[in-house]
Amino acid sequence: MANELIVNVTLGETRVARLENGSVAEFYVERVHEADIVGNIYKGKVVRVLPGMQAAFIDIGLERTAFLHVSDIMVPEGMLEEIEKAQKKSPIQDLLKEGKEILVQVEKEPIGTKGARLTSYVSLPGRYLVFMPTVDHIGISHRIEDGNERNRLKEIVNKLKPKGSGFIVRTASEGVSLKELKADVAYLTKLWGEIRERAREARAPSLIHADFDVVLRVIRDMFSADVEKLVVDSRHEFERIRTFVEKFMPKLKNRIFYNDSEDPLFDKYGIEVEITRALGEKVWLKSGGYIIIEQTEALTVVDVNTGKFVGKRDLEDTILRTNLEAVREIVYQLKLRNIGGIIVIDFIDMNKHSNKTKVFNALREALKPDRARTTITKVSELGLVEMTRKRTRDDLRNMLTDPCPYCDGKGYLKSPTSICYDIFREIMREVKKAKGRQITVCANPQIANVLYNEERKFLEDLEKLTKKTIIIKEMADYHQEQFELTEN
Repeated sequence: MANELIVNVTLGETRVARLENGSVAEFYVERVHEADIVGNIYKGKVVRVLPGMQAAFIDIGLERTAFLHVSDIMVPEGMLEEIEKAQKKSPIQDLLKEGKEILVQVEKEPIGTKGARLTSYVSLPGRYLVFMPTVDHIGISHRIEDGNERNRLKEIVNKLKPKGSGFIVRTASEGVSLKELKADVAYLTKLWGEIRERAREARAPSLIHADFDVVLRVIRDMFSADVEKLVVDSRHEFERIRTFVEKFMPKLKNRIFYNDSEDPLFDKYGIEVEITRALGEKVWLKSGGYIIIEQTEALTVVDVNTGKFVGKRDLEDTILRTNLEAVREIVYQLKLRNIGGIIVIDFIDMNKHSNKTKVFNALREALKPDRARTTITKVSELGLVEMTRKRTRDDLRNMLTDPCPYCDGKGYLKSPTSICYDIFREIMREVKKAKGRQITVCANPQIANVLYNEERKFLEDLEKLTKKTIIIKEMADYHQEQFELTEN
């Protein structure tokens, strides 16, 4: 079974899942109130310079100021020459002053209590290339392995690129014609010119350029020849996607399908179950073993256990088989949950050095297809593996849950917003068989309050769509995640 992209659109929320051989490999969610800002370009104003941290806080118009490290600041050409002569980096206090306006791009979205991470080295992704207008460099995706093809692409891009700028050649460029690459260069350079013009006229803080929404971003970055089909359950999104694909990747337009089935799309593909499973700490392995995933703000610990698996030969063989099975599940969960930062994996201790090597090599091979950059260390004497995984956006747990008030933050519940959208989806399931004119939703007071306020517009839209009156009834004794639908 090949790769698939599944797009589910609900009122106010869009979810995209990428399937590999029928399993959820990556998951993205975007809500009207919480749009992703990674890749957005802002004209910001320096609020504070911190020489001790060699960083600055920049006001870009968001709730929290954003963070800019000295290593992410583009140095003016005249100053760069002076720095090179002195053979040392310029301190941030020589580059930025409070009140200075600066063009920046969001590199990492706000995570937890931290503001967005910024860079002044702008990069603009296209279908085949990533344009770096401020860096004179050409990079080729490591996934393009053929040496002749790498040389061909580098030679083409080198001739096309404007002086002083650079490009990263994406995996999708493999086998692409000169005409298509030339069109991508023309589009990206024109876009950069428009951005610079808007930046000159704008006052800080202000948004200068917004990247695509989640649907078009995923299509641009993932919809390629190895994707068998893209399925979407919204007629409006289906038409929008077809228009985009016909313009930028016409060879793939026949792989787009509109799903008009009465069965919810994510239920049909088993995605809802996988998402729910990915929110738990314990994940069972097919053999009877299991892994425990515990996340903190800066560190994730994965613990491997044999559980019910007792093996058929000896203890060392049982441990090796459990660890090897755990490797596949751990990599799958890291990608699905979008876990980043420092990760420590506590494999079951193995006595034989050859077995430790097998587990390490298996982990390294399993991580190769991961789109996020990773580094990994050898298995220690205690059976621990330390690794890092690049994090650019919030993980699945933070996106879909809030700290649980019932257990003083030691566990997690779905957020009120997530529960509201669960209610919307449940109404759409029930409306097909409902004969009455009214649907009553019994819910926790906090959920009812969100439905009446933040999500009121979508509730009214749902009434128009279903042609039924929807009544919200507060139930003080209901758990936050509990709700019930009745027909009148």
